[in-house]
Amino acid sequence: MEVATSGMLVLPYTASSVGIARRRLIADLTGAGVREGAACDAGLVISELISNALRHASPLPGNSVRISWDLRADRVTVAVSDGGAESVPRVHKPKRSALGGRGLGIVDRLSIRWGVEECRDGFGGDEKTADAGSEITVWAELPVKYTTVPALVIASSRDA
Repeated sequence: MEVATSGMLVLPYTASSVGIARRRLIADLTGAGVREGAACDAGLVISELISNALRHASPLPGNSVRISWDLRADRVTVAVSDGGAESVPRVHKPKRSALGGRGLGIVDRLSIRWGVEECRDGFGGDEKTADAGSEITVWAELPVKYTTVPALVIASSRDA
């Protein structure tokens, strides 16, 4: 079974892009045989990363945000690139009554690891402080498991 697959979307810097990216990622992962639960976890992480970019960062040129994913044997890397912000994304510990501030905590809990990079060519580059106007990528690696469909054998007395 070939498991490597990747995708990239350049979407408008609007809230409607969250659902578009999540649905496309989940469809690609389940189409590659990833279990629904793992695909939905990746969908939740990409949703949180895009939402964080929309709330705290500036858009890429063309008023856009870039979403990408790369599926390998036992993990998927998802990434969101935006135009940067005044500070580097980090996990917060909001008060129980706070309405927000939990997104990167969710990413942290579901991911093997995650990070922030100043982009040069897609994934990669040196981790730096985000400067407004530069391109920043927040990425996360998640574990995946695959569905296995057992062979169904139907036998009847007429086959004997």
